[in-house]
Amino acid sequence: MRVASLGSGSKGNGTVVASGDTCLLVDCGFSLRETTRCLARLGLAPGDIDAILVTHEHSDHAAGVGTLSRGHGIPVHATHGTAASGRLGECAALERFNAGEAFTVGSVTVRSVAVPHDAREPCQYRLAAGGRELGILTDLGSITPHVVAAYRGCQGLVLEFNHDSAMLAAGEYPPALKRRVGGEWGHLNNRQASDLLAALDSPALRHLVIAHMSEKNNSPAAVRELLAAEHLAWLERAHWACQREGFGWIPLDD
Repeated sequence: MRVASLGSGSKGNGTVVASGDTCLLVDCGFSLRETTRCLARLGLAPGDIDAILVTHEHSDHAAGVGTLSRGHGIPVHATHGTAASGRLGECAALERFNAGEAFTVGSVTVRSVAVPHDAREPCQYRLAAGGRELGILTDLGSITPHVVAAYRGCQGLVLEFNHDSAMLAAGEYPPALKRRVGGEWGHLNNRQASDLLAALDSPALRHLVIAHMSEKNNSPAAVRELLAAEHLAWLERAHWACQREGFGWIPLDD
């Protein structure tokens, strides 16, 4: 199994997971042109994608789903709530499920995980294939025991470090948006992400990706300072997802 990103942040998200002859795209928040460009950077074309898995209907995760699906005949998997939001656009095929259910696409077993976020029926994913497991965990406002249990034992974890609480409080966002982003149904701050890593305490975890960082309310320096203080082993080992370039292929077999 290997994982890569088209881009990660408030302007668009897309994560590619490949194992054997199966290639999945988790979310598509980019135009078809931009998605095609980003896939080419990874040595892929839209026709190589076997399915699109959607976490929720917000535009930075779903704006390009319908166009990509229709243009290349790619089936889409989404929760009933996400599908009912009407924000995915017309899809070539739409498979609906309840958050918390598991299903299989090709050689990959997909487990959906319900998360607290301000969307219709949001979920995140844990994917398994070839004896390896990858967790994708962004866009949630709080860490619950259910979430901790769902992500233990993964070899790879794409984890949201969305904002630094002090930067958010002092920043330019209006009060209502600050409350939304920093609330229990918003996005993880650096402290919450660090606490989750401590709670997982898993020797199986070999690859950590710092993801969905706010360009206005966070900084690599703030995250590095926290890692240095609390997770020194990850300070130099962690991978970083950026908005424009995402990150390149990371093999989980290492």
